Amino acid sequence: MRLLYILAVYLAAPIVCAVMLCRGFRDRSYWHNFRERFGFGARLETEAIWVHAVSVGEVQAAAPLVSTLHERHPALPLLVTTLTPTGAARARALFKHTAQVRYVPFDLPGSVRRFFDRARPRLAVIFETELWPNLYHECSRRRIPLVLASARISSRSVGRYRKLGTLFREALSRGAVVAAQAEGDADRFRSLGADPDRTHVTGNIKFDFCVPTDTAERGEKLRQRYGAGRPVWLAGSTHAGEEEIVLEAHRIVRARHPRALLILVPRHPPRFHDVAELLRRSSVRYVRRSQDAPPPGAGASASAPVGSAAAAALADVLLVDTLGELLDFYAAVDVAFVGGSLVPIGGHNLLEPAALGVPILTGPNNSNSEDIARMLVERGAAEVVHDASGLGTRVAQLLSEPQQRLSIGQLGRESVDNNRGALAKLLNLIEPLLRA
Repeated sequence: MRLLYILAVYLAAPIVCAVMLCRGFRDRSYWHNFRERFGFGARLETEAIWVHAVSVGEVQAAAPLVSTLHERHPALPLLVTTLTPTGAARARALFKHTAQVRYVPFDLPGSVRRFFDRARPRLAVIFETELWPNLYHECSRRRIPLVLASARISSRSVGRYRKLGTLFREALSRGAVVAAQAEGDADRFRSLGADPDRTHVTGNIKFDFCVPTDTAERGEKLRQRYGAGRPVWLAGSTHAGEEEIVLEAHRIVRARHPRALLILVPRHPPRFHDVAELLRRSSVRYVRRSQDAPPPGAGASASAPVGSAAAAALADVLLVDTLGELLDFYAAVDVAFVGGSLVPIGGHNLLEPAALGVPILTGPNNSNSEDIARMLVERGAAEVVHDASGLGTRVAQLLSEPQQRLSIGQLGRESVDNNRGALAKLLNLIEPLLRA
């Protein structure tokens, strides 16, 4: 089975490369450090602790672990790999003084071997659901301890993995330590071949993230700059097809709160221009966060982007077309809708607005973090909406009820605080491996 997998990977690699190179015409970050995807890169002088986080959400989740490992083992280099350009950008921003950042190699045998030769990992920590057979096989061949941190796998995914027979059973059974988010995840990993004695339930490390102490201050400055004296709500991490729903919801909100401001934060940077075009076509007066002034010749038409803080008072929408500011903007708003949930993406991080005490609205598609979404909804810290009408109506209601917003926000904070502790349990599994 593994030989068939290797053949399939070699056949797929040219297609994947072509797709990434084509994306580079719109987003040049896809071209940066492309050779790292084939395992090339500077050779580390000493063995490193290697942490892999596929994209932005996983990078954010890995931050407490990376910080703690740096404090406890300052003599060991830290290497963080990611798959996406946005993940790499976020990792560099978070870990610029504590870790090197590279792209994880394609799961080609030669690329994987080159990566291991240069990175020289002493320990591998893979976040969430990243099952790479050749990479896992190389860890086993070189006797490098492998930990699947905050690991999760859905019942739907288990069926797909089982169809591949012994491939994933072999990958998981070669000494990997599984630190699962929940008992259901642990059972599903055991059913795929993970060693029961090495499979543990540690919880979701996303609960252990620390909100920077100056986040509230930065949020207040953003509120004063763009929404002083106005009701403000945010739609974060939105995807294609979702912005139209959000804009329709905002029309409902403004019917009740004419001065309300929507802060719109698309998930992927390559879509910033498309969303700006959508706002222009919709004759929405908007501000682009990246611009300090209107483009030449834009004038003051309703559809032209306005870029100054003074002009922001006239805008209906602030388009956040910058990276790394979502948390600060969550701290600046009255209500937050978390995207990827009104379209079949699986939802995004609900814990950041919860930790900041912001009432949360989400769509019904939350398969990426089912347990978190269910817990927040059951505790009253989040609510599910199904369409533009439901979203707009509930936002308008919450903007009219400051005391209700405070109560819901407090439930969110308590939900996060009461579920911390996964980091300590994960470290209890990692530390013996490092000592060994």
